Amino acid sequence: MTDTVTLQNGLAMPSIGLGVYLINDPAECQQSVETALRAGYRSVDTAVAYGNERAVGRGIVASGVAREDIFVTTKLWLKDYKYEAAKTSIDASLERLGVDAIDLMLLHQPHADFRGAWKALEEAVDAGKLRAIGVSNFGIDDMTKLLGFARIKPVVDQIEMHPYYQRPELVAYLRSQGITIESWAPLGQGKQHLLAEPLLAELARKHGKTVHQVLLRWHLQQGFVAIPKSTNPSHIAANLDVFDFELTTDDMDRFRSLDKGTPNTRIPRWLMGPLLRSFSPRQLP
Repeated sequence: MTDTVTLQNGLAMPSIGLGVYLINDPAECQQSVETALRAGYRSVDTAVAYGNERAVGRGIVASGVAREDIFVTTKLWLKDYKYEAAKTSIDASLERLGVDAIDLMLLHQPHADFRGAWKALEEAVDAGKLRAIGVSNFGIDDMTKLLGFARIKPVVDQIEMHPYYQRPELVAYLRSQGITIESWAPLGQGKQHLLAEPLLAELARKHGKTVHQVLLRWHLQQGFVAIPKSTNPSHIAANLDVFDFELTTDDMDRFRSLDKGTPNTRIPRWLMGPLLRSFSPRQLP
């Protein structure tokens, strides 16, 4: 097991990254990024909608880790999906992050007309502003639509993924297209009912690891990228300590029994779209 995956455009992406969703205090976000990078992380995942791109950029600088060694991901929000607005948003993200190029930019949601936005992302790749582009929360129908007009194929689909929501049909489809799966909520968003599963406790004892580490190892052994969120320095370090053990084939097979087939958020799609389009991100200082 390596600590990177190779995207279909040849770019190496770390298998474990720090997620900063809902880290709304700028100082706390900066400190979490700095702590993670000093602990050995080489990937940070943010978004325009999180409002904390500036804090992420400051954390990168404060860490002392060379920029070229860090994989930075951010996401374009729905209000900027028109072509010209998308171009402006890409430049704004570059400025807030304080970087010359973003390693991966994703369309955050499929709940809008994203054709113009994808064209802007493709042109930003051509211009060297983005090294790779992909999507987040896209299902099979969404991806089929995108692939129907994309000149540059998405390299990543960042989706909710954990043992309670294993999504075998979508996983099989994305693999057939050579699209890397990146798991948000890889620990089930810390839901205690998942963390208390007897199977996970058993496997943690067997391998001398924590339940969180067993969960992250499950993602990695399927070739997924995982972006656990934490602001706790000890948890940040522990989440990276997953490369010195391996779940057996039987261990992996037993995870299938945990699949409930339901996401953490159950708002119907017809309602989710209007709710997301009405949200306007607030950028933190």
